[in-house]
Amino acid sequence: MADPYSILGVQRSASEAEIKSAYRKLAKELHPDKNRDNPTAAEKFSAVTNAYDLLSDKDKRARFDRGEIDGDGNPAAPFGFGGGGPGGFRGQPGGGGFDSGGGDFGDIFEGLFGGAGRRAGGGGGFGGFGRQSPPQKGANVAYRLAVPFADAAILAPQRITLQDGKTIDLKLPAGVENGTQMRLSGKGQPGPGGAGDAIVTIEIRPHAFFTRDGDNVLLDLPITLDEAVKGGKVKVPTVDGAVMLGVPTGAMSGKTLRLRGKGFTGKGGARGDQLVTLQIDVPADDPAILALVESWQDSRPVRAHLGV
Repeated sequence: MADPYSILGVQRSASEAEIKSAYRKLAKELHPDKNRDNPTAAEKFSAVTNAYDLLSDKDKRARFDRGEIDGDGNPAAPFGFGGGGPGGFRGQPGGGGFDSGGGDFGDIFEGLFGGAGRRAGGGGGFGGFGRQSPPQKGANVAYRLAVPFADAAILAPQRITLQDGKTIDLKLPAGVENGTQMRLSGKGQPGPGGAGDAIVTIEIRPHAFFTRDGDNVLLDLPITLDEAVKGGKVKVPTVDGAVMLGVPTGAMSGKTLRLRGKGFTGKGGARGDQLVTLQIDVPADDPAILALVESWQDSRPVRAHLGV
């Protein structure tokens, strides 16, 4: 079995920080995404990851250093135990194998394995001795997927390319937000116990003019002075495409109108709304508007409620 210390290139006396530093350096060098033309990179990357998994676990590292488990984390066979071949243990004297000398051979293994060999059989023999822990799965692989704002709102399928070059169309979950993680079973690194998983972290891209408030989408909508005074239908962008919105007569800047069902898909499956805040855009140097206000003055006390 390969020595995890040798795989990471560290001494047996290496500190946790030294082991972590060595792993990060090798993982960066061997990552399959950077070694698409090197068919052995994935295998080496998996070996480095398995070595780090063992040595970063204080209990497993101590057991490996004592010779109780091998580099794969499986129980080590003491004394070259072979089960009955030449030089192996036959359990009785005169058989050419290991002679227990009339003593209880289980005492030897009790010292090595905490009595597990004797207890497992229930009758003073080996019982379950040699039973191995399940083989380890391969390492998980992390991905970050940037999703357009509108796609996230309507849960449009997203295509992602895995490290092996294969592509998968992902169905975004209801209630998706920045940091949402999706697990793809069996799409990680290969291992003796099966492949690990792919962990995909979602990043929703910011939009040029939409913002998000929970499941609602917010939009500041410029309108002209005549649209505000006379009212009427204006075209408004939404995450589903443009729609017509009715502006009431005499609309003021800051008035918010609601487009139902044009927001993000919530965890319960229902869509939020789009909240449209009107912003009257008055040109600064339009002669017609200047002439209008020269001949007309609004005498209402619009600031009276402010005490001025």
